[in-house]
Amino acid sequence: MTHPLSRRARDLRHGVLTLGSKTPNTPGRIVRQVVAGGLAGAVRGKVVLVTGASSGIGEATAIRLGAAGATVVLVARSEDALQQVAARIAEAGGTADVRPCDLTDLDAVGVLAEVVLAEHGAVDVLVNNAGRSIRRSIADSYDRMHDFERTMQINYYGPVKLTLGLLPAMRAQGRGQIVNVLSEGLLLQTPKFAAYLASKSALDSFSRCVANEVRGDGVRVTGVHMPLVRTPMIAPTAAYERVPALRPEEAADLICEGIVTRAFAVTAREGLALQLARSIAPGTLEAGISLVTRRLGATGRPAPAGTDVSGERRIPAAR
Repeated sequence: MTHPLSRRARDLRHGVLTLGSKTPNTPGRIVRQVVAGGLAGAVRGKVVLVTGASSGIGEATAIRLGAAGATVVLVARSEDALQQVAARIAEAGGTADVRPCDLTDLDAVGVLAEVVLAEHGAVDVLVNNAGRSIRRSIADSYDRMHDFERTMQINYYGPVKLTLGLLPAMRAQGRGQIVNVLSEGLLLQTPKFAAYLASKSALDSFSRCVANEVRGDGVRVTGVHMPLVRTPMIAPTAAYERVPALRPEEAADLICEGIVTRAFAVTAREGLALQLARSIAPGTLEAGISLVTRRLGATGRPAPAGTDVSGERRIPAAR
C-alpha cells in the first residue's frame, strides 16, 4: 500500500514537471470560463460525441462530460470497452449512448452519423479524438507509403467524414462545436513523426477553412494542441518512458476547457513558447531541432532489414 505522503510527493513532482503542459491562467481564459458557467453550464442537456472513447484521453473526457450533465455518445471499435465506460458514466448519474464503429471504414462512419442524428436530432459538440501515431524516421520510410495512408485514414478521412455528416444539423439548429484533438508536435514539427503530424495538420487545415464558413451559423471549431500524454499510443516509444507526460485526466481538462471557452485553440505554455520561437526565428528553431536530432542519432541511414524501427500504435478507436 502506497503511503499518502509518498503519493502526494509524486503528485507534486508530476505537477512541477508537467507545468509547461498546462494552459496559462490568462485573464481572458478565466473570464470565458466564468461566463460559460463551467463545464456543466456548457454541456448540461446537450449531446456530445467523443471518438476514441473506450480508453485513455477519450474515456477520461467522456466521463467528465457525463458527470457534467451531457448525453455522451461513445464511439470506438470495441463495444465491450465502450459498455464499461458507459457503466461508469451511468453510475455517476450520467447518460451515455454506445455506438461502436471502426473509423477507418468511411461507409460505417456515414452510417454512424445517420444513426446518431436519427436518435438525437443533432450533436451539439463533436470531439474528434481517436487517432493513430507512427514514429519512424524518414530514412526508414522510403518504402513505407502505407504508413502515410494509414495515418490519413484514421486521423483525417475519418474525422472529415464524421464532420460532414454531423455539421448540417449543427448549422440548422444555429449552434455547435467541433473540437479536434491535434498535437503539440504541429508547433514543433517533431522529427520522426512526419506521417502522424501531416495527417493532424491536414485535419487542422480542413477545419480552419470550414470554420470561416460556419462561424456565422453559431458553429465554432477548436483545436487542442495536445502535449505528450501517458496513454497506450505512446507506449511503443521507449524514448518517452522517462519524459514527463500528462495523465489522461489532465488531457481531458484541456479538451473540456476548449468546450467551455469555445476558443480558437487550446495551447499549453510550452506550445505557446514554441509558437513564439517559430514566429521570431523559424530558421534558428529548425536548425536547433535538427542539431539535437542528429546528436541523438535520429536521422541516420535506414535500419538493417529485420530491425524494429516502428514505435507504431494503431488506435483508431481509442486515443
